[in-house]
Amino acid sequence: MVKPLTFKGDKKPKKRKRTDTEPAPDAAGPSSLAIAQPTEDAGDDDSWVSAEALGDVVGPVMLVLPTEPPTCLACDANGKVFTDLVVNIVDANPASAEPHDVRQVWVANKIYGTENFRFKGRYGKYLACDKYGILSATSEAIAPPETWTVIATADTPGTFQLQTLQETFLTIAESKKPNGSPEVRGDATEISFESTLRIRMQARFKPRLKASKEQREKAKVSRKELEEAVGRRLEEGEVQKLKRARREGDYHEQLLDLKSKNKHDKYG
Repeated sequence: MVKPLTFKGDKKPKKRKRTDTEPAPDAAGPSSLAIAQPTEDAGDDDSWVSAEALGDVVGPVMLVLPTEPPTCLACDANGKVFTDLVVNIVDANPASAEPHDVRQVWVANKIYGTENFRFKGRYGKYLACDKYGILSATSEAIAPPETWTVIATADTPGTFQLQTLQETFLTIAESKKPNGSPEVRGDATEISFESTLRIRMQARFKPRLKASKEQREKAKVSRKELEEAVGRRLEEGEVQKLKRARREGDYHEQLLDLKSKNKHDKYG
């Protein structure tokens, strides 16, 4: 199920663990109240973190541009692509940027069968660049203008380049209007500071964080379950050893070792 985007300051709905039979409020004691406390699920983590590798670029992202003050790439309902001021930020640090408007969010995905990416805007249209370097978001279909290559910047970890199929780069330039917002184009021919951007993403889509959650889930097993599997009471060190084995993938081997030890102790 796709979860709606949430922003800093939004109130989060509380969750309750439901039991088969819930006592009446008057009869609820301390233990029953504790059961009804909201639980935190790492899969619902809606915080924003920085993409660090190409494999991180997936799901809702924010493309933070190298401007002063920091801006990001946004689009409107007419498909106009523009730079928008980043409001949710700490000490003007691009690595702390978070969107405050859904127009600042793009959904990134790899194009099937390729190493290229597509970026879908708020209104269901894809980020495109024409042969003149003009950006837009007016097409619901993927064609060469909507196809992007994401390149990790070699000398600046945690930053990226967006390259078109014409081998030009997304870049920023000073506005031609007095006191105007920076302009963004797709016609830079070389990698430079102006083409170097940060990609912010939702934590729940980051592969490393998802793997950590899966490891925690695998480690969730009670002492009672482990003792039933082994067939005897376990020492604390044995419990920890089996829990670690569940995380690392050699649980069944360690379980067989302990069962084998049971037999040796019985007939020794």
